[in-house]
Amino acid sequence: MSCGYCGGQADYGPNPYVGNVSRMAMGNSNFRMAVWTGEYLQMTLMNIPVRGEIGLEMHEDTDQMLHVEQGVGVVTMGTCKDKTDFRQKISQGDTIFVPAGTWHNIFNMGRMPLRLSSVYAPPHHPRGTIHRTREEAEHSEMQERVKI
Repeated sequence: MSCGYCGGQADYGPNPYVGNVSRMAMGNSNFRMAVWTGEYLQMTLMNIPVRGEIGLEMHEDTDQMLHVEQGVGVVTMGTCKDKTDFRQKISQGDTIFVPAGTWHNIFNMGRMPLRLSSVYAPPHHPRGTIHRTREEAEHSEMQERVKI
């Protein structure tokens, strides 16, 4: 599966790689796609549709950094699922840091797709992950939890 700018390959890790992340993000039509997965770090691209969201989630042992490549939205974060009291508008060029164990969600509040690049440390998704839609991502993640 190609993102349009990745040369037909979905995950270049763990090999050395140089790529234009902004250009790749603009060419990505998938909700989530792993671009590089190494032993200690992973980078994905996300495409959140208009009025869409990532969905409230928490990564227990993974720090995350998200960079807004295009669009505008709102990020919410908190220490409890029912209390995400940190709320901030985000736009192109902003970087969001989510500490491990923090509940978070990102909402697209704009009139175009919200395109993000995301770095997980350690990796959070299986190498080569491609989720075309949020529903596909939720289904896949549910299956992963059942395997554990």
